[in-house]
Amino acid sequence: MDLRRVAEFTPRSVDDEPRDAGVLIPVVERDDRLFLIFTKRSEDLGKHAGQMSFPGGGYEPDDADIEETALREAYEEIGLLPEEVELVGRLDDIRTITEYAVTPFVGYVPDREYHPDEREVAEVAMLAVDALTDAENYRYERRDHPYYGDIVIHYFTVDGYTVWGATARILVQLLELTTDWRAPERIDRRV
Repeated sequence: MDLRRVAEFTPRSVDDEPRDAGVLIPVVERDDRLFLIFTKRSEDLGKHAGQMSFPGGGYEPDDADIEETALREAYEEIGLLPEEVELVGRLDDIRTITEYAVTPFVGYVPDREYHPDEREVAEVAMLAVDALTDAENYRYERRDHPYYGDIVIHYFTVDGYTVWGATARILVQLLELTTDWRAPERIDRRV
């Protein structure tokens, strides 16, 4: 995984959604391997309960900018202090079905234990990049979405966790930008 490509990348912005959100893709180096930190959302949450996500959330008026939103939310959700994050850069904004423009930031973080805020996060999971890029752990499908039309859904299943939806779309861009992994060019499996 070459994160210099993230630093050199010029991301596209989305500025026509009613709400903004920021997420942090925390990268950890452990035993000469790279891992990404994900959160499993609490089952008590109204939206996306139980799903895997990167730490993050909605912009609040007190946030100086969307980068601060991502760092604040990472602190609130897993106890990651903003000063512990070595930001590398950001990826393209994405749109979500909940009408958010989500800005993903990428940064190195310390290899330590992280503690979930149990109101929002059921658990914190560190998934190895080499497992995420293993073809055995990836699948996809096409769906007809009532709002977006023909869409592709990506699924990464590692260590019993399945990453899909908006988080998987962000993950696809990160992996394609920083590794040799590529999503299939022709997606013909329809659900």
